[in-house]
Amino acid sequence: MTSAPAIGFEYRPSRWVPRALAGAVVLALLSIALCCLPVWAKLAFVVAVPATVLAGWKRRAPPPASVGWSADSGWILHARDGSASPAELRSHRAGTHGLVLDLHSGTGRHVLWLLPDNSDADIRRRLRMRLAGSAPAHRRDG
Repeated sequence: MTSAPAIGFEYRPSRWVPRALAGAVVLALLSIALCCLPVWAKLAFVVAVPATVLAGWKRRAPPPASVGWSADSGWILHARDGSASPAELRSHRAGTHGLVLDLHSGTGRHVLWLLPDNSDADIRRRLRMRLAGSAPAHRRDG
């Protein structure tokens, strides 16, 4: 039996994820404004929610320029400066129109959202087929 062909693709972050996150923050702020907490508590939460989201956004590892997988070498992340680092697939989730990969490498944790706005359907289909026979679709640590 022949080995599976290698899969490689250029990665650019999805425009949909930050927009969805911004919508979730707006809904959280709206729910804080409409709840029956004291005004001082509302103000504390109104400051804390965006600050927490912004701090998490700044702490994330820079996205890779491209990603590759082969049966021989596993997952490889190529940085924008040309360096490459091996990565381990910790979990993945496949949906109707998208795929989320959770990769860990020496440069940090990379959660790659492959959606219709940043990847083509063929790459997502090939990755779904490759991942169908692999480890469990998701894992909970802790």
